[in-house]
Amino acid sequence: NHTIHILRRNVGLKVLLFNNRIYGLTKGQYSPTSEVGKKAKSTPFGSIDRPFAPLAVAIGAGATFVARGVDVFQPHLKSTLKRVASHKGTAFTEILQNCNIFNDGAWEGITEKDVRDDHILFLEHGKPLLFGKNKDKGIRQSGFDIEVVTLGNGVTEGDLLVHDESHPSPAYSFMLASMDGRPGFPTPVGVLRNIDAPVYEEQVNAQVQQIVASKGKGDLGRLLRGPETWEVR
Repeated sequence: NHTIHILRRNVGLKVLLFNNRIYGLTKGQYSPTSEVGKKAKSTPFGSIDRPFAPLAVAIGAGATFVARGVDVFQPHLKSTLKRVASHKGTAFTEILQNCNIFNDGAWEGITEKDVRDDHILFLEHGKPLLFGKNKDKGIRQSGFDIEVVTLGNGVTEGDLLVHDESHPSPAYSFMLASMDGRPGFPTPVGVLRNIDAPVYEEQVNAQVQQIVASKGKGDLGRLLRGPETWEVR
């Protein structure tokens, strides 16, 4: 709940969500991001919950900066975190990481060298949504939805969506965040959304200065000893 309101208000904080699909610190219970059917100490027959979608929630809450990195993609993660640090306002970043003890191989479907190219979509502002070992797959708009297409047979890069992390509407970035878990869709990695918006603490400070300019500085002592007092006996 606190995170949602941090995002809504655009407070100058940076949120790093480490997602290993398990409650590792409490020794292996399934978590809100565990996949359906996850067998753990608290779900010996497999979990029935649909996993939480952190990036979709952040975008829905009005976050001005939303990104994703992967622990083993270190150069990419470093460059992403530099952008996180420089953002004015709240920056929300999900970091996919492994849990060697209680959930080893949590993200091997997208991190192993022989599969990552076909399962990861690296987002680059101003460039088409291309992925695949041969860069022959992409994401295309289809009505109010998106679809995965293979280049060739009349399909060209010009038909693909071009990544726009600064689009004023959150609808586009929400579509990217909603790709998770959809059959045939890759996992988007990088900056999904990056917009400028008023920062909460700057607005508060400006409001205080405006009030001081119009009404003068307050007197705490006079306020405490003013007419609206009571006695406790």
